[in-house]
Amino acid sequence: MKTTIYKNTKITLTDQGKGTAVVLLHGFLENQAMWKAFVPELSKKYRVITIDLLGHGETECLGYVHTMEDQADMVHHVLHELKIRKAVLAGHSMGGYIALAFAELYPDTMKGLFLLNSTSLADSDERKINRDRAIVAVKQNYTNFVRMSIANLFSEDNREKLAEQIEQVKIEALKTPLQGIVAALEGMKIRKDREVILHFAPYPMQLVLGKKDGVLNYDDNLSQIENTKVELTTFPDGHMSHIENQEELLKVFLRFLKRV
Repeated sequence: MKTTIYKNTKITLTDQGKGTAVVLLHGFLENQAMWKAFVPELSKKYRVITIDLLGHGETECLGYVHTMEDQADMVHHVLHELKIRKAVLAGHSMGGYIALAFAELYPDTMKGLFLLNSTSLADSDERKINRDRAIVAVKQNYTNFVRMSIANLFSEDNREKLAEQIEQVKIEALKTPLQGIVAALEGMKIRKDREVILHFAPYPMQLVLGKKDGVLNYDDNLSQIENTKVELTTFPDGHMSHIENQEELLKVFLRFLKRV
């Protein structure tokens, strides 16, 4: 683990391997540990950077709202500190929103974009209301909120089969401080629509979706890549493809990295 300071805030990261830089951004209630099954293989050919995002893992909170732009600026700071000029960004869920914000703010730094169970679309009005409800719920009963939230990320078929892995995800999620959870929910609620990036960015892009994702409606998310060069991979399970479809996802990711 390495650390750096961004705006008086401690950021925790790892940096392994040599070659093209690949930055892995975790999702909401996750931390860089979500990538532990992938880093050993990826770092054989690539320079792999994992980062605990603001208010997650061992990275401190920056404020009461962590916008996707705040997070993207922090990632850019990390790359600057590591003297990395160009990188492939891969993001799971919220990590994908941050990767898209980064792509908008720092287009010259991008070599490729890999969106895992994520979307370029902004929150719908209904989803914004649900974010507000989630903020109330987590303040009322933090542990219950976290444990319920994690269970719902997996397809129903997998909840029993993957019970051990799900429990491990819950343990990691419970390391997320209340302020980090609220700041992320506030930031996701106000994020911009960035579908235009999927239509015009000049570098390779890939979208991975789960057919039974309870967080992101599969059909709604197909519309954003119509008439684009974004490659689509569909898995039959839920929002947690890195666990539910681990081996297949690694193959898809390695194939994508050969294109950049």
